[in-house]
Amino acid sequence: MDISDSEHIRQRIIAFQEIHPNPNQAETAALFLVEVDGILNASPVSPVLLHVHYDVLKTTLHEIEDALTELGLHLNTGLFNRLKRALHYYTEETVRANCGCECCEVNCTAKLFAKRYELIEHGCRDERPEHWRRYL
Repeated sequence: MDISDSEHIRQRIIAFQEIHPNPNQAETAALFLVEVDGILNASPVSPVLLHVHYDVLKTTLHEIEDALTELGLHLNTGLFNRLKRALHYYTEETVRANCGCECCEVNCTAKLFAKRYELIEHGCRDERPEHWRRYL
């Protein structure tokens, strides 16, 4: 089933906990999400609010929030925010199912971190060829 661009481009506000060692969680999240495939725009509204535009056929709010949680950022867990999140997760998975997308077929949290890991300079790369690594 084909859907128009307006139906699969989503914009959401992600709220973070106010009490956290990082006072600017939204800015940290925006810097990370700008490089992710499927994220069209990520900009902090305040230190604890992040405005995100993304393509639901490439990534979902659930995957984005899982990635941010893996980074050590704390999402706001108030009742109203949890209810909104659950509704967004349901509607996005429904849109993906109607388009024929399988869960984690296009993109997933593990792929986000694998791509990010490849881009970072960290010295944890093994420069030896694959056949040498098996013997040691």
